[in-house]
Amino acid sequence: MEVKARAPGKIILAGEHAVVHGYTAVAAAIDLYTYVTLRLPLQLAENNDKLTLQLKDLSLEFSWSLARLKEALPNDSSTYSPSTPTSCSTETLRSIAVLVEEQNIPEEKIWLSSGISTFLWLYTSILGFNPATVIITTELPYGSGLGSSAAFCVALTAALIASSTSSDKPRGQGWTSLDETNLELLNKWAFEGEKIIHGTPSGIDNTVSAYGNMIKFCSGEITRLQSNMPLRMLVTNTRVGRNTKALVSGVSQRAVRHPDAMKSVFNAGDSISKELAAIIQSKDEISVTEKEESIKELMEMNQGLLQSMGVSHSSIETVIQTTVKHKLASKLTGAGGGGCVLTLLPTGTVVDKVVEELESSGFQCFTASIGGNGAQICL
Repeated sequence: MEVKARAPGKIILAGEHAVVHGYTAVAAAIDLYTYVTLRLPLQLAENNDKLTLQLKDLSLEFSWSLARLKEALPNDSSTYSPSTPTSCSTETLRSIAVLVEEQNIPEEKIWLSSGISTFLWLYTSILGFNPATVIITTELPYGSGLGSSAAFCVALTAALIASSTSSDKPRGQGWTSLDETNLELLNKWAFEGEKIIHGTPSGIDNTVSAYGNMIKFCSGEITRLQSNMPLRMLVTNTRVGRNTKALVSGVSQRAVRHPDAMKSVFNAGDSISKELAAIIQSKDEISVTEKEESIKELMEMNQGLLQSMGVSHSSIETVIQTTVKHKLASKLTGAGGGGCVLTLLPTGTVVDKVVEELESSGFQCFTASIGGNGAQICL
């Protein structure tokens, strides 16, 4: 039996960093996906005694015998009900780490360890010690702030849940969304996976990836938004790695040194996020062009605030200066210090020249629609 699932990446449209301090942020799904194919062997088929993970984009394969998994993992990892998402205990995580170490991951790919640990935890928690081949491909660059880890957790969980409940569902229907109950379940499981990878994630990334469209996030409360206008963005990957924890810490330290000034900066960011959410949801008879012009100004203001927080970078400024020449507005998305930059593409924008210029500077460009589908399955 074969089940396929996909889940989108995400961007932060407004409010990054301020959200850490209790203010509002707006995030959205983008139509760049991570895909998971889950193949469960027939009872008498070959390879029915091992679990295999294939990372196609990286040309890597990892395999564990079911006997080794049962030997290494405490009983609790196989007795959890798929319908009851549970955190991975420290003891289980230690046991999983040993299983991952035994795979001898190449040194330059050691950053994959937490993702592979997450795979083992989610798989054994939801499907138990059953044989399968799981194939992962993605359109998202790793570690660039586009929610690649959350898309992985969401797509994997969607495939696992679908495989355990798909016997009574019609096949050949193409990509279909999960029902509300299964979406809620998969989002909770994906959040547990994100905890293994990131420690204390906000839940924004997995929620956007699971449900799609857009969300507003403030002080731990997530509100799903319904977009009433099409939005297209040019997403430019600077290819500059960044340390998210250090950037977040730097903003917090600046807030301690300049509490009044930074409070004003955060308040301004909060206002931008709320106004942006209102524009996107608005059903008023305002033209799309007017809405796009308002969003353009809000993005420019948000970038100015992020610069004042100290999280921009020379690579980000290069992207912004390049897009300004083409009368386009840009802002960093996520932690900053590198990572990705968003450029609003108003209706009718031709991007060929700006993309050519950016790519000649060594950047990687994607054109993405904003606020699309969340997790989907294909049986």
